[in-house]
Amino acid sequence: MEVGKNRFIEDWSTVRENLEFGFRWNRRSLFVVGLFGVAAPVFLYKAIVKEFHMQDEAAGRPLRKFL
Repeated sequence: MEVGKNRFIEDWSTVRENLEFGFRWNRRSLFVVGLFGVAAPVFLYKAIVKEFHMQDEAAGRPLRKFL
């Protein structure tokens, strides 16, 4: 049995396979890279360290050092 091809899925997969050829650096792409590549990991790291420090203070231990 032959399977019918969906034109929209084929177009999407073609664009996805050739993404590096159509990518351009602009304001929006810099913002997205800055947000998810820099700001989100820094925020997550700070939140985790704060949680550990709160646990240390509640237990009466000295604060742990990170990095």
